[in-house]
Amino acid sequence: MLKVIDITKIYQMGDNTVNALAGITLHINTSEFISIMGPSGSGKSTMMNILGCLDQPSAGSYLIDNIDVSGLTSNQLAEVRNKKIGFVFQSFNLLARTNALENVELPMLYQGISAKNRRRRAIEALERVGLSNRLYHHPKELSGGQQQRVAIARALVNNPAVILADEPTGNLDSKSSQEIMAILQELNNEGKTIIIVTHEQDIAQFTKRIVKFIDGRIINDANVLAQKDAKKDLLYTSEVGR
Repeated sequence: MLKVIDITKIYQMGDNTVNALAGITLHINTSEFISIMGPSGSGKSTMMNILGCLDQPSAGSYLIDNIDVSGLTSNQLAEVRNKKIGFVFQSFNLLARTNALENVELPMLYQGISAKNRRRRAIEALERVGLSNRLYHHPKELSGGQQQRVAIARALVNNPAVILADEPTGNLDSKSSQEIMAILQELNNEGKTIIIVTHEQDIAQFTKRIVKFIDGRIINDANVLAQKDAKKDLLYTSEVGR
């Protein structure tokens, strides 16, 4: 589904040149659940911005469904974002004076969808994340975990092919974090492609694949399920050998 081919990203900071990404190649298949990890300055956020069509690479190609989006105009990128990508942010990015239902309706305003259909789809999305009894609550009336559920509903409402979540549990307690990751797992089990950026190893373990960045390069790309199966096999072998 997503193909990043030899992507570089260079920023000019005054007299200094910063190589945020240095020749990244990464393929992400349909229905994958992947986490991108790395310390501050590793390039993971730059990678997420490019995957989300919020930024363009300095060189290389980025293909979504075999369409190279790395050279599209700003308007064309906006259309790709609206139709193919749902975003979930650490700070929720909800409008304070707007209730949950209206927040979820926002992405549909740019698609010419009728008010009746916007309302129906927003209600369905909020029901999907367990907030059918919070439709008319404003962000200040919701807990952090509930606000993030609203944000996930908003990301889902246009039925995007990919959900990008940037530190989705960064402002949540451990219980709420687990609940949010359980929702993302369920969505992935239903076929959604989900990519999260996180610095928390325990959160990354909810995903099926972990890609680690350092200094603008991928240093490790591991299948989490395969690692877990290998540990089980090793434990079983050890027990049998006793």
